[in-house]
Parts: sequence; C-alpha cells; structure tokens
Amino acid sequence: MTLPLQTTPPPFDPELGAALAAVAEQVPSSLTADMIPALRQRGPVDAATDDDLRRDGRFTVEERQVPGLDGDPDISLLILRPTAARGPLGCVYHTHGGGMIVGDNRSGVPELLDWAEELGLVVVSVEYRLAPETPHPGPVNDCYAGLLWTAAHADELGFDPDRLIVAGGSAGGGLAAALALLARDRGGPALKGQMLICPMLDDRNDTPSAIQMAGRGIWDRTANDTGWTALLGSARGGPDVSPYAAPARATDLGGLPPAFIDVGSAETFRDEDVDYATRIWQAGGVAELHVWPGGFHGFDGFVPQAALSQEARAARLRWLHRLLDA
Repeated sequence: MTLPLQTTPPPFDPELGAALAAVAEQVPSSLTADMIPALRQRGPVDAATDDDLRRDGRFTVEERQVPGLDGDPDISLLILRPTAARGPLGCVYHTHGGGMIVGDNRSGVPELLDWAEELGLVVVSVEYRLAPETPHPGPVNDCYAGLLWTAAHADELGFDPDRLIVAGGSAGGGLAAALALLARDRGGPALKGQMLICPMLDDRNDTPSAIQMAGRGIWDRTANDTGWTALLGSARGGPDVSPYAAPARATDLGGLPPAFIDVGSAETFRDEDVDYATRIWQAGGVAELHVWPGGFHGFDGFVPQAALSQEARAARLRWLHRLLDA
C-alpha cells in the first residue's frame, strides 16, 4: 500500500528560525532565473579579501591560471598555503556553492582555513564557469581539470598526495561528489575523503523534503528548479542526466573514498542526501551522515554563532581529524 505523502514541514530550530527573515533578505528562498543577474551583482555574502585570507601572515595567497580540460579555457585556482606548518601537509580541494549559478572561489573559504590551521592543510579553491552561460559538463570539467593539476603539483604546493580531500557545500557539495565519481571512473587522482556539506545531488527535485519545504527556508523547490535548469536545460529531470552532473543518478556508489555528508532536517536537500549516504553504505562504502534538527539550507554559514551551527562545524572538524590522523 502506498501511503499519502505528508507535506507538513518540520520546524526550524528556534535560534535559526529567529534569524531566517534577515537571511532571506540576502538570499531569497524562491529564486527564479530573472533574479540571477541581481544576485551576481550583489556578490557572495561571505566574500573574503586577500588580507582576510592571509590571517595575519599565517597563509600565503596566490591565484594561479591552469589549463582547462581537453582544450577548455584556462581556469583560476585560489591557492592558500600555511607559512609555518608542522609535519606532512594535506590538501583540501574546494568547489564553491551557489546553486551552479552564482559564487566564486572565495565563497566558503574561511571555514576551510579554520580546518587548515588546525590540521595543516593547503587549500585550493577552483573558479569554475557558471550556468546557464556554461551548461554541463563545463562546470564539472573545470573542477576536474583543477583537481588533476593540483594532484600533479603536490610537491610544488607542499602537500602529501595521499592526503588529498575534496570538499564543497550545496552545489559545491554536488560537484565534490561528482569529482569523487570521476576520479574513481577515470583512474584518479586518489582521494583520501570527500566532505559533502548539504550537497545538491538530484536534478529531479521531487523528494518529500523538496515538496515539504516549497516556499520555506533557503533554496526551496523553485530555486532548485532554477539552478538545475540553468545547468541542464530541457534535460533536467529526464532519463539521460549524467551522474557527473547529478551524482544521485549514479547507479554504483561502490569504490568511493570515505564521505562526510551533513544536511538540515528542514531543507530541500534532506532526503536526497540521506539517500546518497544510505546507498554508499549499501555499496559497502564508508559514510558519516548528520541530519541537523531544524537546520535550513546553509544554516551554519548564514548564522555561524548559533549553537547548532557550532555543533555542525565541530562535527566536520572531528571527522577530518579521524580521517587524517589515522
């Protein structure tokens, strides 16, 4: 018997819910295609200057142009290296969020620098081309080209190639998951782990959580349709979408590096992210899953002082310690 779909949304965490109105002024819930230019002009909400990234001289900052994939245009990598690290360095290769339509390679980097300071990491963040001007496979090809270059230049960048991690949030989480699939299917680079923060994985946009959260929170079902349609055009939701565009389409999740996946209970991506972790386990893989009660999409980035945000960020750091200290 098929049970009726329950569409009553879960409640927001009280502390996060109190901040949601102010957050929605920065990022509208129901984003449509005509709103993309204004959102890009506004710029990332967490834009960081070179001085911010240097952290009083604890990191060097470099922008490097590297070749694109198979004749694609060159891409820019933001490279941040610790100036006084001890022991063997690792590397976190970062794919930024923004629904495939906004953002740049400085978006989300401050949290990565927190990891880098504690764990001894080089941070490399890729500037990939955005949709709809560049549809799939352009964005993921840019990310893969940057990953190949980073792995090939580990000695120059000063990190151990056996300690290379991919990480991203939202659309960047989906791209990081796609990179893990590509690296598996194309024979490298070898990855130590994949950090998938509220990842955007499924173009079909039809899960119970997508339906529950329509018109609520951050990045609702309308916004999700906007982002996926920008990337895939008329193919969105159809039978022929590549798993390198939408990792939820992958039929085989075996042979992947250990994954950390987290998501809020009150957001569009909840069910696709839980399903992705479940299918990694079913394929014999390793995944750590956190569903933060009452969290909306990207809550810890928008309201970092909230208790739930601090717990989420601490859990990521603990996982990285276990992964890299093993």
